[in-house]
Amino acid sequence: MELAKRVQALTPSSTLAITAKAKALKADGHDVIGLGAGEPDFNTPEYILEAASYAMKKGLTKYTPSGGIPDLKQAIIEKMQKDQNLVYKDTQIIVTTGAKHALYTLFQVLLNPGEEVIIPAPYWVSYPEQVKLAGGNPVLTQAKEENDFKLTPEQLEKAITSKTKAVIINSPNNPTGMMYSREELNELGKVCLEHGVLVVSDEIYEKLIYTEQDHVSIASLSEELYNNTVIINGVSKSHSMTGWRIGFAAGNPEIIKAMTNMASHSTSNPTSIAQYAALAAYTTDENEVEKMREAFEERLEKLYDWLVDIPGVDCVKPKGAFYLFPNVKEASRLNGFENVDDWVEALLEEEKVALVPGSGFGAPDNVRLSYATSLDHLEEAARRIKRFVENHTK
Repeated sequence: MELAKRVQALTPSSTLAITAKAKALKADGHDVIGLGAGEPDFNTPEYILEAASYAMKKGLTKYTPSGGIPDLKQAIIEKMQKDQNLVYKDTQIIVTTGAKHALYTLFQVLLNPGEEVIIPAPYWVSYPEQVKLAGGNPVLTQAKEENDFKLTPEQLEKAITSKTKAVIINSPNNPTGMMYSREELNELGKVCLEHGVLVVSDEIYEKLIYTEQDHVSIASLSEELYNNTVIINGVSKSHSMTGWRIGFAAGNPEIIKAMTNMASHSTSNPTSIAQYAALAAYTTDENEVEKMREAFEERLEKLYDWLVDIPGVDCVKPKGAFYLFPNVKEASRLNGFENVDDWVEALLEEEKVALVPGSGFGAPDNVRLSYATSLDHLEEAARRIKRFVENHTK
């Protein structure tokens, strides 16, 4: 049987591939250190677990409205006003089965065949694939490492065509950890408004920032950008709730209505229990969130210092998320490998350290390391990487 062409065009996830290989080595008894995980290693805070338990005992286990329970929508509205001074109505909010599903649904209701979405590279691996699944064309635009992996207004202008429907802005960014400043977002926003290009603002890492620079949502910069932006966010990264699968989109009520209608025919609704857990996440004191952020910041500082001490490794220091995205092209050359992907595979085979090749993120000279694991594991991983590079240097 021939599968649909839309799925035949999909590219396998490099993150899942390296994770599967690392798990296989572990199952064979090897001491593998996996730095590929895109999720916090902390358990979900206790008050959220208790809220979920209470919801189950109260019988809150039935279907909910497709766009999410009213209380959670209201909590999201209050969160957006508190954090970004953005005012939304409930008709402008949809709760989804994770932020990934918010993006997927958005592209499904937004794109006609052949319409384009500009995606700055390096990018999260699912952006291009979701655009393809919606019948659109991803337009990959390389943000340069010397510019901290940030898209410039000139690059954006050059990438826009008559078919351009939207651009994705992900700040803080996966995989680079970079953040756009208020001024940079304003300049990008001007280009989008001039050409009628919708902004898809993925802000899932907004709470994980390690600099005095505040997170700025592009939607907060003007009324015009507010009306021209769909914000994507959720509790997965901020509250260590990756498996609960609760995200949301906020934006134009016509778009949100279309997304809600589509959700009603696909997922029906996000899991009821997870919605009540997310309600607790957004309505309870955030001390646990700050403790997690502080732990990530300590890991970042130490791992960054360990990595840049390795010959042939160069790294732009991130400001957010929980990834480092070092350039290892020189290290792989010194080690005699044709490309970084081969270097990553050899590192896993010999030193049992699993990194994700940057090729899956549109940056083949780089690798992604997640520091969502203990300091002891990070220190040992850095030691093994350094030993591997030194042993192979010719």
